[in-house]
Amino acid sequence: MKILVTGTAGFIGSHLALKLLERGDEIVGIDNINDYYDQRVKYGRLQKTGIIENVEDGENIHQNSLITSKTMPNYKFIKANLEDREILEKLFKEEKFDKVCNLAAQAGVRYSLTNPYAYIDSNIVGFVNILECCRHNNVKALSYASSSSVYGLNETQPFSTKANVDHPISLYAASKKSNELMAHVYSHLYDLPTTGLRFFTVYGPWGRPDMALYLFTKAIIEDKPIDVFNYGQMQRDFTYIDDIVTGIIKVIDNPPKGNPAWSGKNPDPSSSKAPYKIYNIGNNNPVKLMDFIEAIEKKLGKKAKKNMLPLQPGDVPSTYADVSGLIEDFDYKPATSIQEGVDKFIDWYLDFFDIKF
Repeated sequence: MKILVTGTAGFIGSHLALKLLERGDEIVGIDNINDYYDQRVKYGRLQKTGIIENVEDGENIHQNSLITSKTMPNYKFIKANLEDREILEKLFKEEKFDKVCNLAAQAGVRYSLTNPYAYIDSNIVGFVNILECCRHNNVKALSYASSSSVYGLNETQPFSTKANVDHPISLYAASKKSNELMAHVYSHLYDLPTTGLRFFTVYGPWGRPDMALYLFTKAIIEDKPIDVFNYGQMQRDFTYIDDIVTGIIKVIDNPPKGNPAWSGKNPDPSSSKAPYKIYNIGNNNPVKLMDFIEAIEKKLGKKAKKNMLPLQPGDVPSTYADVSGLIEDFDYKPATSIQEGVDKFIDWYLDFFDIKF
């Protein structure tokens, strides 16, 4: 099967591409490798898949040119923007993808407060370009990243895909809700099977430098204080990367069909008469932020200096995923404990940055 995976210099996309390649799929990856966070991490992910030989070679990747992996002949990569409609149309026409998994996006709640246009360009314009290319090139199914952030002001937990999500509190969340609405239009009008995955706080090796685990680990090692928001009264449905990838692959392999029981008089937001589906993908087990910090301290053998702060604008105090949809449809069972996942991340961090600790 030939699959386009967008965001393959990113955290989730790089892990997904590797798993799909390992099982024999032909993968084309695309990423604009922007400077939202440390590009060395992005280059390191590309090095792992043989696109470049050394992290230092990353700056020499040419824009809009396909590169074949030196170690994985079934993997090709192109540095390009999803907003570049001409390049995207050319790529779809030439490569003839069977399926598409769109993970590329401008991520981050806080960054959307200061750079809103990045979210419109990548998450809205880029996504409609993906939809149009799927529509016009006989793509069999599209899966894409949504976010737990869409739940916004919802207070009923665990968060359910059957709940209303019309009250986002960040532009990032609004852009992800928009993706779900846009996908439904294409499922309804053009019979394109689409599946949205609302990710819940993914963590693990090669994780993003703007995420709590990375920031906390770095600060504790450097003997600097960590910022603990909402005075530590936070909890997150932390989900280990391998568990996330397992769920994504199940979704890629099983595109949705229309729900014959769906009714416009009592509409289920997570499905439709069209081939459209929304799933939460999380650990289904929220962890208190202070317990998460304790797991980091245990692995490092060092206590954190804590800077206790109020809740940030656009942030929510708690996330908790109802993953009953994935369980019912795919027997989805996240299996990685917080301590195990944190330990694996820190082992990677120390190795990648060559830190003796």
